[in-house]
Amino acid sequence: MTDSHDSTANVLERLEKAEQLKIMGEHKEALTILEELLIEDPQNISALEEVADNELSLEHFGRASKAAKQAITLDKDSYTGYYILGFLHSRKEEWNEALKNLQKANTLKPNNPEILRCLGWALFNGGQRTQGIVTLERALNLDSENPLTLCDLGVTHLQVHNFVKAKALFLRALDLDPTNNRAKECVEAVERLEKTMVKK
Repeated sequence: MTDSHDSTANVLERLEKAEQLKIMGEHKEALTILEELLIEDPQNISALEEVADNELSLEHFGRASKAAKQAITLDKDSYTGYYILGFLHSRKEEWNEALKNLQKANTLKPNNPEILRCLGWALFNGGQRTQGIVTLERALNLDSENPLTLCDLGVTHLQVHNFVKAKALFLRALDLDPTNNRAKECVEAVERLEKTMVKK
């Protein structure tokens, strides 16, 4: 009995270590631990989800997709698996596929700001503009300090020509992260657009 308890504690400890490494941006080191766990237990869903997440951060999209699909095969309620597949479809601008996966992830794990951010972006780009903006607003309400959400929401407002709101969101993102190139470029874009609007 203690053996299985000890081994469970050991697995959790190693998953925790991999999580810490991931947060520090040490994705390769995290993957080494996770791959060892999967050799011992190929059915370890948490390890598979973490592999997918780390591969995503390293931009190994094929490997991230494979691990996410495997996690879903083993556990049809793997919201992380669905989120990662949705994110990957979004990257390719496959909005319908992205929406299917992200809506499933959101059903399994409601009120997760990162899932809502990606869902809002997919909705907006998939043609459901109002719904997309509302969903991104919800993501921002849950995590108001997230420069990614601020920029995504800013871009949606820029596209619907709400320049004042867009600029405020980009400036807020820059306050939080002064090195954010996307936010800098977006502020410049708004200012250029404002000038052309004045000229008209």
